[in-house]
Amino acid sequence: MRPVSDNLVGAAFMVAAMAGFAFEDMFLKRATAELPVGQALAIFGLLGTIYFSARALSRGEPVLHPLMVSRPMLLRALFEGSARMFYTLAIAVTALSNATAIMQATPIVVVAGAALFMHEQVGWRRWLAIWIGFGGVLLILRPGAEGFDAASILVFLGMLGFAGRDLATRAAPLGLSNAQLGICGFSVLIPVGLLLLAVTGGAVLPSPGAFANLLCGSAFGLAAYSALTQAMRTGEVSVVTPFRYSRLLFGVALGMLFFGERPDLATYLGSAIILASGLFIMFRQGRRK
Repeated sequence: MRPVSDNLVGAAFMVAAMAGFAFEDMFLKRATAELPVGQALAIFGLLGTIYFSARALSRGEPVLHPLMVSRPMLLRALFEGSARMFYTLAIAVTALSNATAIMQATPIVVVAGAALFMHEQVGWRRWLAIWIGFGGVLLILRPGAEGFDAASILVFLGMLGFAGRDLATRAAPLGLSNAQLGICGFSVLIPVGLLLLAVTGGAVLPSPGAFANLLCGSAFGLAAYSALTQAMRTGEVSVVTPFRYSRLLFGVALGMLFFGERPDLATYLGSAIILASGLFIMFRQGRRK
């Protein structure tokens, strides 16, 4: 059992990471108001690749490693690219608060995927919580209802992609450092963004404001990634992981403050169901361990 202070520090880093990711989403949403999503995604990927390459070189690690083209890493790159593409498209055209709420189901999907594809043991209680969590997602999406937003399907696809990436990361070669994983994750966004740009239309010259939003989004995203890594290394996983859900609070607050969003009752109720399901699954995992 780690000292209480370590868990508090780890929890603080986790909350800081979730705040950083929420600000990253906010700045990317503002950037895509002026720039094509493909162009914003490619620039974002380039900035992240430069950062993690410099970080790897400063530690004497190679920027390119043979393990980067292993099967798990290629699968991880496929999921990363699709997740980022769908999610960036989503936050460009739909409410930030709704997108953030649906994304909170990612850990639930990871548990279901681990049971289906990695043969991890999941009891009936956690399976019930998984299905209830999916019910919360459907409550936010409201397919077939008057309040249904078709663009929210993009968030759902992005969420599935991020869950696949997390599962593939579990199988990633241990010989790759965090910086090298970052290079793999961000570099794949460059061709994905350029491909999307070729399909949707040509590039435009970024205004100072749009480029500043991209820089700020990248800075917050990279800082959040570092804080997340520090959180997982400082406190106990079972203690710090539930603080991931603080991202929901930041996402809703930023959506209301900067974009005038007002989530309805169904969104709040669906978010509460997802939150409760995810916390129960984590609690059951902690008891089994």
